[in-house]
Amino acid sequence: MSIELTILGCHSATPRVNAHPTAQYLEINSRHFLIDCGEGTQRQMRKYKVGFSKINHIFISHLHGDHFFGLIGLISTFGILNREKELHVFGPKGIKEVINMQLKYSKSYVKYDLIFHELNSKKSELIFEDKKIEVRTIPLHHRVYTNGFLFKEKEKPRKLNMLAIKKYHEIELCDYNNLKAGKDFICSSGEVLQNSLLTLDPEKTMSYAYCSDTSYKPDIVEIIKGSDILYHESTFLSDKEDLAIKTRHSTAKQAAVIAKKAEVKKLILGHYSSRYKDISLFKKEAEEIFRNITLAETGKIISM
Repeated sequence: MSIELTILGCHSATPRVNAHPTAQYLEINSRHFLIDCGEGTQRQMRKYKVGFSKINHIFISHLHGDHFFGLIGLISTFGILNREKELHVFGPKGIKEVINMQLKYSKSYVKYDLIFHELNSKKSELIFEDKKIEVRTIPLHHRVYTNGFLFKEKEKPRKLNMLAIKKYHEIELCDYNNLKAGKDFICSSGEVLQNSLLTLDPEKTMSYAYCSDTSYKPDIVEIIKGSDILYHESTFLSDKEDLAIKTRHSTAKQAAVIAKKAEVKKLILGHYSSRYKDISLFKKEAEEIFRNITLAETGKIISM
């Protein structure tokens, strides 16, 4: 398992007793990310046992309250808990000013390093990478500047074929990393042992595409092509497509069209409007276009 996604909230607009605004906790290749942070996110993290200390990178799609009003509370709580590790926040230009102003006037200064990475490009760009993961923006179309995020594993090392390796006594433990990196082995005689003879193909890399609030935007297909999991907002059903256009949101059917065009393996629908009491209708509508669909529900864990 390389991906485990915990839905902390998946509804639009104002929080209600059993409907929480958007927030997700993603674990991918032993990396831990918080995606959006609607009001009450830290309480949801407690409820669903998401460790606060694991969060070092937070990605905010846009500056609408149901996607970031929980951020200042979480940042303040980290301070109360005497956090020492730096915290990186990725979000639209202006997020640094908003958070720093709240900290200043509430006298809630934090002792850890709070590092903001403000975004303003309308083109997809690489915003984070380490040895295992890279994260790129997915430019979306909403009423304010908005990005989705594509989380993708980097190519994994090749697997050692120990049965083959044991036939060659010159190959020592110190050579294993070079083999995993795809290098051939040169014997003392000058004979070259091809890497493919000594190793097996690496595990498949996994990817997760998060598409927050957006109107139907087919040009994102090339960015998210082949993703293992796609979360795509579906605020409305097709009966309210005129309202989706007006508010720059998507319907369940439109999300399914994106999933089909992008040839993703699984589609998660979410960000439901409160006007719909039966969310199974979203799945029913989308399944006319795309079959492998999961409905986001608070507390649900989705893994691959």
